[in-house]
Amino acid sequence: MAKPRSAEQATKQRSLMQEAWLQFKSNRLAICGLIVIGLLLLISIATTVIDLADGGTLYKQLVTKQNLLEKLDGPSAAHILGCDEYGRDLFFRILWGTRYSLFAGVCTILAAVLIGGLFGAIAGYYGGKLDNVIMRVMDMMMTVPSLVLAMAIVAALGSSLVNLLIALATSQIPQFARIVRSSVMAVKGSEYVEAAKAVGASDALIIAKYIIPNALSPVIVQGTLGVATTILNVAGMSFLGLGIQPPAPEWGSILSSARVYMREAWHISVFPGLAIVICILSLNLLGDGLRDALDPKQKR
Repeated sequence: MAKPRSAEQATKQRSLMQEAWLQFKSNRLAICGLIVIGLLLLISIATTVIDLADGGTLYKQLVTKQNLLEKLDGPSAAHILGCDEYGRDLFFRILWGTRYSLFAGVCTILAAVLIGGLFGAIAGYYGGKLDNVIMRVMDMMMTVPSLVLAMAIVAALGSSLVNLLIALATSQIPQFARIVRSSVMAVKGSEYVEAAKAVGASDALIIAKYIIPNALSPVIVQGTLGVATTILNVAGMSFLGLGIQPPAPEWGSILSSARVYMREAWHISVFPGLAIVICILSLNLLGDGLRDALDPKQKR
């Protein structure tokens, strides 16, 4: 009885991954993006571990402790990025704020990939009326800009981190549904899928084991770029007062408080803005590098 996938196909898949890695390594900008995002992830993990270890003592001392005598102080040896309107150290607030942006971005995209990927796989595999209904719903959701849709959901549910994640994930679902659907339709008639059907494999097994893996490349690329978009949306909604609320040191929330003091204290708006720009730029460079490495059309 023939196997759906041969050893030769598995070897070919490994060689393709090796080729993709070599292609990615040759892209210096993508490597720079990977290094920066890796550092930001380490910062996020380290600050979280520190808070769990000491019960938030260091967080209160470095991030939320107020000293009005140092209100709006500029960069100095004591405070390398200066202080905010309450005399709190801006460097540590930006440092601790990293985890809010990355946590929101990663969790949002993971939820969107799981839900959107499920709908896309079902629509692409079964086709017919079910495909038509699912994709028309996705098309309707895509007619509304993602940030506007997220703002409407948060306005209805209320401002909180959970509601923000729900809103942003919902706005990203249609993109991943369309990507997975296209990938499924491209491979569902292939020989190894037909072989799996011939040996009696269930639809769920075929989708999970033989079809979804072929959709991973475009999903990974779009997911990386989607994290960048989500981080920008989180900052934008926090800036408008619909996202993560003060005194949490989220970058958009810091910018929202800083806009009142832009003329007299430039640093409290410039440095959080730079943090957002660097993070989003690094994710875009990483996403472009992954697209060049994983998209067969880009390979020579």
